[in-house]
Amino acid sequence: MDRDLVVSVPTEELRSALADTAGIDLLLWDFGSPAPREAIDLVVVPYMSGPSVLGRLDGVRVQLAQSQSIGYDGVLDALPPHVRFANGAGIHEASTAELAVGLIIASQRQIPAYVRAQDRGEWSHERNRALADSKVLVVGQGGVGRAIVDRLRPFEVDLVRVASTARADQDGTIHGIDELDDLLPTADIVVLAVPLTEGTRGMVDAGFLDRMRRGALLVNVARGAVVRTDDLVTAVREGRVRAALDVVDPEPLPSDHPLWRLDDVLLTPHVGGHTSAMLPRVVRLVREQIAALRAGQQPRNVVVEPGSRSTA
Repeated sequence: MDRDLVVSVPTEELRSALADTAGIDLLLWDFGSPAPREAIDLVVVPYMSGPSVLGRLDGVRVQLAQSQSIGYDGVLDALPPHVRFANGAGIHEASTAELAVGLIIASQRQIPAYVRAQDRGEWSHERNRALADSKVLVVGQGGVGRAIVDRLRPFEVDLVRVASTARADQDGTIHGIDELDDLLPTADIVVLAVPLTEGTRGMVDAGFLDRMRRGALLVNVARGAVVRTDDLVTAVREGRVRAALDVVDPEPLPSDHPLWRLDDVLLTPHVGGHTSAMLPRVVRLVREQIAALRAGQQPRNVVVEPGSRSTA
């Protein structure tokens, strides 16, 4: 390419981080207004903006729309058909896995209860559940699921990996999701790290929760709609399961929702990937995409090709 590549980014922080990148014409566009140019080679989509904003790309000549998120549920319905779309694989896996492990440890060791006791000035000395020697099901073996597995291994747990289909790799058996009925009653902790698809939407329903071991912990760092929220509230109220959730349905969770007030629920507001590690990883990925486009090569992480209404 013998001209500068036109690149738009949604924040001043990202523009500043990319300012020294050679061979680009860098624009600031947060999708709050019409596109600043009729042709933009690489558009970085605002983080956590939802797929509806992708309609802003209609009528804009775009080589690549680059998401800052891993998930792309809803993108196919909102993306103009001429636009190639890449997800943010490689940006959030480590941070999301960190939070998943943190939620597990905080729940097992009753950290929220101790924080409340600290606020009361109360010395509350109790025996807690351990993570060590627990059986942990990690449901989903994409980038986030694998990162969670890697971080759990040193904790002396019995790890059971579950994916959409059964298979084996160098680390042993990966069970198919069709085996969950038999696996759920054996697990102390169930971690959800699946994408949101028609097959996983509402997967965790009353029947799923009934099959879990009494007192087991459900951890969701996937998507809120994977879990039927009303069924989970009922199961927690009845003392059948505990929950640690970074994602919920709906989001944001209304202030009067019962999930906020259940003692056996730990909530974080969808912050799994929103850490100090995010910006440098976004910058690295965008620079790789710039290099690929300038060289006429296929960019990384493309999940929707122009004109396809199906994933790549």
